Amino acid sequence: MKLRIPPPIVTALCAALMWATGRFVALGVFAPQRGLAIAILTVALALMLAAAMQFVRARTTINPMRPERSSHLVTTGVFAWSRNPIYLADLLALVAVALWIGHLFAFAGCALFVAWINRYQIAPEEAALSKRFGDDYRRYRDRVRRWI
Repeated sequence: MKLRIPPPIVTALCAALMWATGRFVALGVFAPQRGLAIAILTVALALMLAAAMQFVRARTTINPMRPERSSHLVTTGVFAWSRNPIYLADLLALVAVALWIGHLFAFAGCALFVAWINRYQIAPEEAALSKRFGDDYRRYRDRVRRWI
């Protein structure tokens, strides 16, 4: 399976869909939770930054479209409790968008993101990492959950 759509684009498309849902669907409206949305977005950005810094320190690729170019398997820090902390951060950012919009159906964009990323991004990444790092990756995969 070839990776075709970069995860930041998938995240942006889901956010746009969530915004459109909130704008054009009258059911499911609730009072926007903007303070909570800002707090969750802050956590998401911190998680993303921590993961990116670990890739840089390990001198390995951060490019999600080319996992076969990974030079090191990063398993410490935020990667010790999530195999995909950047995708988790993307999901948290989308939860923040849904809370900011104040629309229950916007959360469908979060579910769509998880389904898409699991199938079209994480599955190919895991196959590439398994091929590249063999038993080390399989042991890591067995002890650390995909999301949280």
